[in-house]
Amino acid sequence: MIFLSFPFYIAVVALLLIYYLAPVRWRWVILLVGGMGIYYCFSTKGILLLGFGTLASYGAGLLMKALREKSCPESCEKLCLAVGIVIVLAPLVLVRQGGFTAGGVASWQALGIAYYTLQMIGYMVDVYRREVSPEKNLAKYALFVSFFPQMVLGPIARYGQLQPQLTQGRLFDPAKFTRGLQKLLWGFFLKMMIADRAGVIVDTVFDNWEIYTGSYVLAAGILYSVQLYADFMACVCIARGLALLFGIELRDNFARPYFADSIREFWGRWHITLSTWLRDYVYIPLGGNRKGKLRKYMNLAITFAVSGVWHGSGYKYIAWGLMHAMYQIVGDITAKWRGKLYRLIRMEETELAASVIKKAFTCFWVMLAWIMFRAASLKVGVKMLVSVFTVRNPWVFFDDSLFSLGLDIKEFMLLLLSILLLLAVSYRQSRMEGELGEWLLRQHLLLRWGIYLTALLTIVVFGSYGYGFDTKDFIYGGF
Repeated sequence: MIFLSFPFYIAVVALLLIYYLAPVRWRWVILLVGGMGIYYCFSTKGILLLGFGTLASYGAGLLMKALREKSCPESCEKLCLAVGIVIVLAPLVLVRQGGFTAGGVASWQALGIAYYTLQMIGYMVDVYRREVSPEKNLAKYALFVSFFPQMVLGPIARYGQLQPQLTQGRLFDPAKFTRGLQKLLWGFFLKMMIADRAGVIVDTVFDNWEIYTGSYVLAAGILYSVQLYADFMACVCIARGLALLFGIELRDNFARPYFADSIREFWGRWHITLSTWLRDYVYIPLGGNRKGKLRKYMNLAITFAVSGVWHGSGYKYIAWGLMHAMYQIVGDITAKWRGKLYRLIRMEETELAASVIKKAFTCFWVMLAWIMFRAASLKVGVKMLVSVFTVRNPWVFFDDSLFSLGLDIKEFMLLLLSILLLLAVSYRQSRMEGELGEWLLRQHLLLRWGIYLTALLTIVVFGSYGYGFDTKDFIYGGF
């Protein structure tokens, strides 16, 4: 992966030096050239698709403005927008369609195409809605599309929010630079200490699903929920950290989603930039909840099906999206009944017990959908989900069965401790205003550097080596 590549960080350091040594008015050019160079090195063929989409969306924006200035009928602008969207989507469809057919264009590997495609579509729609003015400078527009920290794995940017930061040139800000390093460190912790370790057990169970059934699938589903969250949040933290090194703020993508009390709230906290993109550019244009309950439910199903297709090729992703649509529809239908049940058992919604129960149920339903998401296919996903409810082997959680799935007891305990730290940090973050990193910047120098060095040593000692190494020996050798 690009974010874990040593040559990538050599290029970033070099780009940082050039960026801050260059005159402020030329710094956006440094970002463009450097970012394109990095992208080309990691996705040689993909840069052609990136250029194609950039030219198409840039041209569509200018053409819509020209049609507007000539007082052409609005239908002309709509047609231009529709054609632009189709052209921009075409490369993504070509890349992804191999998951539905035996053929496909599997050789077209375009890094970050799912993310920058949505940015291009969002830009064209915003121009059509007159929410932003079309960019006249092709190079500046190309920088918005190709800003390297966020184009690979998000967060998905909006033109109005990101473009001014990119083109105005940023002065060196020590506070932002330090926050950027903090996010990089936290991202590496999430990736190396939690995601990669959890992935060992997850891969063992999902790759051998015929052998590991019932509670094994449940345990792997729980760990996959953690793995995916840690892995994805790690990527976003690294992306935001890299951007902050250049003085640029990217939107956050997560707000402690597993603390949500409902599926609807979960989607307000998980992959926030995608959720809001789907809301603004798919759900609301379809009619949202303005045309009755039945239409609302249809719009939810379509929106989540689109989300499934965006996440990957294969029918299992559509099924995963429709599962979440079903969750929200059923939740909406049963809202009054659940309210009556809470009152019947004298459990008000504001009480701790009710909140814990709702959080637990939300996590459970999300976890079941993640099993479908991770499974090798739709058929396999269905069989794994059925086994959760039909195969009874709960002793898996109480004997040493889980230690036979790739992690010995020491590695497993280390994983649990790391998860507990993530939980503690998330809880602390939920109880305070602002980010935890900003709070840390206000603490005494010794405390700050103590935390930084401890985190760095922990990652190096416990997270950098394969599972064939003896962790205990390495700890003593390292110290």
